[in-house]
Amino acid sequence: MKLYTIDTGFFKLDGGAMFGVVPKSMWQKLNEPDENNLCNWAMRCLLVEAEGRLILIDNGIGDKQDAKFLSHYYLNGDDTLDKSLAKHGFSKADITDVFLTHLHFDHCGGSIVREGEKLVPAFKNAQYWSNENHWKWATEPNDREKASFLKENILPIKESGQLNFLPSSENKFVNDFSVRLVNGHTESMMLPQINYKGKTIIYMADLLPSMAHIPVPYVMAYDTRPLETLKEKKSFLKEALDNEYILFFEHDPQIECCNLALTEKGIRANNTFKLKEI
Repeated sequence: MKLYTIDTGFFKLDGGAMFGVVPKSMWQKLNEPDENNLCNWAMRCLLVEAEGRLILIDNGIGDKQDAKFLSHYYLNGDDTLDKSLAKHGFSKADITDVFLTHLHFDHCGGSIVREGEKLVPAFKNAQYWSNENHWKWATEPNDREKASFLKENILPIKESGQLNFLPSSENKFVNDFSVRLVNGHTESMMLPQINYKGKTIIYMADLLPSMAHIPVPYVMAYDTRPLETLKEKKSFLKEALDNEYILFFEHDPQIECCNLALTEKGIRANNTFKLKEI
């Protein structure tokens, strides 16, 4: 198995929304906001080469949305999905599987591209993976999440015939790649758990979008069930500490990975490092 970090650029979101009930006087020390109270966040994906398959976990916001939509999120940085794949000698045509942790636009927007007037899969040779519970949640969205579930990112996947659901009774995707389900951020979000070089790496998606979200009360206002997120974080952090897991962050603007330590303030980040350093 080989793992590759795939950087797709940065975008901005409101700092208050990202840190929930935590006051700005505290969170601004962790991710400094601009004059509009916006903080910069990564869209960091993961490429898994295993068993003759090339599995891309999430794919960023994409570029098919109109200028008005994109103007709300201030896309920035030099990295793109195509450039990051090419850096490792791959292209979109090489991807065999697109594993979507969940269907919010900043995680799945790169799934679909425009070809003239048509919306078609960006990964023409890939199977796309979600799960039935989350797909139903995303295609019949509640008012709170409706702005994050964009039909143009989602419905063309099914229309293409490339959509697959991971069975609810199955938590293994391929050897050394299993799946954890969490429900605080959104219904049935999938977290990849990967055994790699004798270590266990958890792709954190939006359970812990950044290292700054490790303290238990730091829960995003975007979460649909914040008290459930609290429970999930407490349980996960203890397990991760006890088992020496490595956390891979999708949205942290600087930190790719960390492990954990028990401190007088509770469980916190210990060492930070890049995936290639493992």
